[in-house]
Amino acid sequence: MTNGSSLAFKIAAEDWEFDAIHHLNYQTFVEEIPQHQVNDDQRLVDRFHEENTYLICLDGKELAGMMAPRIRRPFSLDLKLPDLDRYLPPGRNVFEVRLLAVQKKYRHSAVLPGLLGLMEKYGRERDLDTAIISATTRQLRLYRHIGFVPFGPVVGNAGARFQPMILTYEDFKSKAVPTLQAWRDPALKGTSVNFLPGPVAVHPTVLRAFSQAPVSHRSKSFLADFQRVRNDLCELAGASSVEILLGSGTLANDAIAGQLSLLNAPGLILTNGEFGERLADQARRFHLKFEHLEKDWGESLPLEEIEEMLCFFPATAWIWTVHCETSTGVLNDVPGMQRLCAQRDIKLCLDCVSTIGVVPVDLSGVYLASGVSGKGLGSLAGLAMVFHNHGMTAAQDYLPRYLDLGYYAERQGVPFTHSSNLVRALQCALGLLRKADNFARKRRLSSWLRGELQKRGFSLVAADLPTSPAVVTVALGSLLRTERIGKRLEDAGFQLSYRSEYLLRRNWMQICLMGNCKRRDLSRMLEALTDLCDSARGSEVPVRDSMIEV
Repeated sequence: MTNGSSLAFKIAAEDWEFDAIHHLNYQTFVEEIPQHQVNDDQRLVDRFHEENTYLICLDGKELAGMMAPRIRRPFSLDLKLPDLDRYLPPGRNVFEVRLLAVQKKYRHSAVLPGLLGLMEKYGRERDLDTAIISATTRQLRLYRHIGFVPFGPVVGNAGARFQPMILTYEDFKSKAVPTLQAWRDPALKGTSVNFLPGPVAVHPTVLRAFSQAPVSHRSKSFLADFQRVRNDLCELAGASSVEILLGSGTLANDAIAGQLSLLNAPGLILTNGEFGERLADQARRFHLKFEHLEKDWGESLPLEEIEEMLCFFPATAWIWTVHCETSTGVLNDVPGMQRLCAQRDIKLCLDCVSTIGVVPVDLSGVYLASGVSGKGLGSLAGLAMVFHNHGMTAAQDYLPRYLDLGYYAERQGVPFTHSSNLVRALQCALGLLRKADNFARKRRLSSWLRGELQKRGFSLVAADLPTSPAVVTVALGSLLRTERIGKRLEDAGFQLSYRSEYLLRRNWMQICLMGNCKRRDLSRMLEALTDLCDSARGSEVPVRDSMIEV
């Protein structure tokens, strides 16, 4: 039986499989749980080995996990708990689950659910309806989640204590199956949890709004919805007007570059990461004249240096920068920049793609600012926005029609075909944003996440600077590889941002909270990340002493 990925579930039959079982048995019940004595062979052959049936999970030729259901009496619990039968319900067909073990790097993956599914199939084929287990006291929460119920006293020795527990077939179906659903292979069940900067996890009501039948972009109902969305966006961002285009944040910034080209005046671009550098690239493609204040990634943009640049270049007519440098999470000092620009009558332009809907923004003193639907606003990707506080007219022959924001303004925002589905989804997402204490909730969640990461020894980029609550950038260090850890997390059902070239080059990965994120999912992801990194470092001392946690 396979789970549709590289993992295979079966009953052990080959000699090499039994040898791997003895090694995993030693790793788990000698090195991790000190139940048996250390030996030079680093193999532990179970005393019931010749009678055991082993249910195993293989990843190619590697043993990822195992368990051994035992039907024949005496059970191992018979030897630990006198008069075992008085604790067992009458009229049930009982078997014992023994030697449950999963390699550290496969914990928080499809291994445990697959083994339990194979156990259920094994028991059903033999008309077994009740399982008992000696559950390590380190993992009582796990076994309770699966549906096991404690009975009798704790048994075992110091350092290797076990609680006898029982699970009926009925409880397994009602409790274990729903709990383990989140641990199944995400490629099969779509259970992957999204911590990406985009596309983000969206609320089910937003998906339902998107799935309504499309309507014409010329219809009265669409135009009414469209204007309501524009009004809601302006209220949220503190701007007087917004133009909405079909496209990405890059399109919105190209439209801003187009407007700056109409000024025919020199400017200043401020960069401290990947997305500031992209603004500089877009400015060059529009042949804008500008100076460039460039800081290292993870650094701030000091106001005194900006002011010094303005003194050197007094003809500066505009400044363009990012509010949140998403590559590091650094929040740049927009209020300070607004004051500098207001004092010198300079037009401030901002990339707010990663901040609108994440932190409070006030664009009332900003010339142009970009945003998108598919990040902090919690909707689907596909709508690009440019906020402004001044009137605009069409640029006639100077700009491509699709990038001419003045043309949008003159046509009440809808000069071309639009998507009623995306507009309805955004309208729904904005309604949810108004109802929820979104900014405070993201701050609390981010503060907790950062604290947990630092307690576990992870290094955070720009830890001492103001950062976005929705972007947490982790520097993995020389012993770990971002791509390997990221792929393992995907196998475990968690999507983190790591595939971008600039993250791979620096060996960084990002946990982003822009969408519909929950603390319980973050907790599970943290445990998986901790175990994977600990295993990859080859540490002899586990970061935590439990085996698997659901």
